Amino acid sequence: MAELVPVGVIGCGRMGKLHARVYSQIPACKLVGVFDADEATAETVASQYDTKRFASPEALLAAVKAVSIATPTTLHHKLALQAISAGVDCLIEKPLAGSVEECRAIATAADKAGRVVQVGHVERFNPAVRAMSRLGIKPRFIEVIRVSPLTFRSIDVGVVLDVMIHDIDIVLSLAGSPVATIDATGVSVIGKVEDVCNARVRFENGVVANLTASRLALKTERRLRVFSADAYVSLDYQKKYGIVARRTGNVDTIRNTVADIRAGKIEDFSQLNYQELVQVEELAIDDVEPLRAELESFLGAVRREHPPEVSAADGLAAVDVARRIVEAMGDLEMA
Repeated sequence: MAELVPVGVIGCGRMGKLHARVYSQIPACKLVGVFDADEATAETVASQYDTKRFASPEALLAAVKAVSIATPTTLHHKLALQAISAGVDCLIEKPLAGSVEECRAIATAADKAGRVVQVGHVERFNPAVRAMSRLGIKPRFIEVIRVSPLTFRSIDVGVVLDVMIHDIDIVLSLAGSPVATIDATGVSVIGKVEDVCNARVRFENGVVANLTASRLALKTERRLRVFSADAYVSLDYQKKYGIVARRTGNVDTIRNTVADIRAGKIEDFSQLNYQELVQVEELAIDDVEPLRAELESFLGAVRREHPPEVSAADGLAAVDVARRIVEAMGDLEMA
């Protein structure tokens, strides 16, 4: 039996607590301990998951082989470099860091030290996204909508880095091409940063992506639509559900129906139901918690079974595009 990977969690807020819970449930690792600047919070999480509260990040890093960094983004750079220097592999919650320069410093340090850095873009592990990836779709147009009511968390960070960053990572992985141009508009309602943003990203290979993010909606909607020459895919991130309509088997049926209409064979259009003409397949979804899939993948990378599925380079690319979107917005319209 393989030796258990000793792991820790730095930051015991909402996401850090979730990381501690999942690590405590994975047989391949041992949750050695947690750290948080708020001792009471760390003690509560440590007690809940039968582990130890460490008095400092340094003490925790000395006791583990891998660590999740789930602190505010402003601390990612400093803690990641500490972990890498200590010889510890890192899973860093999204975004990788608050600036392109800090992201690049983390990626460079990890590469030089031979350490694993995986970025916590958990939507990559959403069962619906993984099911779509198995289809091998080559997109031409991608549309993403991610809107929700205000949670009052991270309101000092704009909606692009806070929310849209998930979809930027997915879109970059789907497009598989450098970004050519970005057009964006944003509105600030509650502070000095954007609360609503729409961005149109064009890639050098011709793919176009339209991304909308808002944290001021009245309901939650998280959807991804991908259009290609061969198929149309629609995903609901929240429900972990997806469908695909393929060109094969649908085009001939619709063309034949149009031909019958033109030939006068069909006169009563009320009898036609487009949704009944189109064959739609539900994607085969694996019922796996995305965070568990993410952490198990990270542990596999720590054991050097495979490279990290979301690398530091991926995290850097997402932050760079996020920066370009914010710059493209120009001066924010204040609502």
